[in-house]
Parts: sequence; structure tokens; C-alpha cells
Amino acid sequence: MDKQQQYKRVFTHLDKNGDGKLSPPELQVCMGKIGEELSLEEAEMVAELMASDGDGLLSFEDLVKVVESANEDEKVNDLKMAFKMYEEVEGCGCITPKSLRRMLSRLGESRTVEECELMITKFDLDGNGVVDFDEFHHMMARS
Repeated sequence: MDKQQQYKRVFTHLDKNGDGKLSPPELQVCMGKIGEELSLEEAEMVAELMASDGDGLLSFEDLVKVVESANEDEKVNDLKMAFKMYEEVEGCGCITPKSLRRMLSRLGESRTVEECELMITKFDLDGNGVVDFDEFHHMMARS
């Protein structure tokens, strides 16, 4: 079963009245099943914000967009956590050759600063000698 079929199966299960749309009460039940309590007012606000056609009801496509964007947000958060492990100083926003060498050493892979400079050069899109988060994200997307 591919991802689209899985989404369709979940959507059909949540769409209790079978009208092809998720109403705020159906959304409320759905959130309750995953441990998130929503009042009816909150469910109505969420449905209003997420419904692409403005009718306050979620279509199958709306649900897929929400799930996919949540997955993307989770990936970006995971990348940010990984990036912080490599930063020179936490919060500085860059990976330097020295910080890359230090992290690789912790992972059991010994490299010289010069080798790390060469590694950084491959992904340093703006040529400033360090890798910022956008460059790190681009690098990870390629692998």
C-alpha cells in the first residue's frame, strides 16, 4: 500500500458521515485519538485555517497537505538538532572546519583541519569558509 492509499484509508476512517470532507467535530475526534484534546471552537478554527476552499471542512487533499507539511517540519527540526551538534559555538549559526573536525573525531572519524576545510568548500555556497544552516540543509537534501 503506497502513501496515498494509506492517507485515503485514514481519511475514509475519519470521515464518519462519508461526505468526503472532515468537519470540525470529526477533526476533534481525530485529534482525541492521537492524544490531543481540542475544543469544538478550536477544531472549527483549525478547519477554517486548513480548508483550501474556505468552507471550513477538510478535503482529502487538505489532509494530505497538513500531514506532508508536518512531516517536512519534523525533518527540518531534526536537521536543526543535527546542525547544532556541529556548530562551532552553540547558536553561532555556522559549522567551521574546526567544529567539523571536532564532531567527526567524536564520531570516530579522524580528519585534519585542512581535510575539513575541503569538505566545507564543497557545500559552502556563499564562499565564506563556513557552512550555515541553509547550506547544511541543501547538503543533507543531496545525500
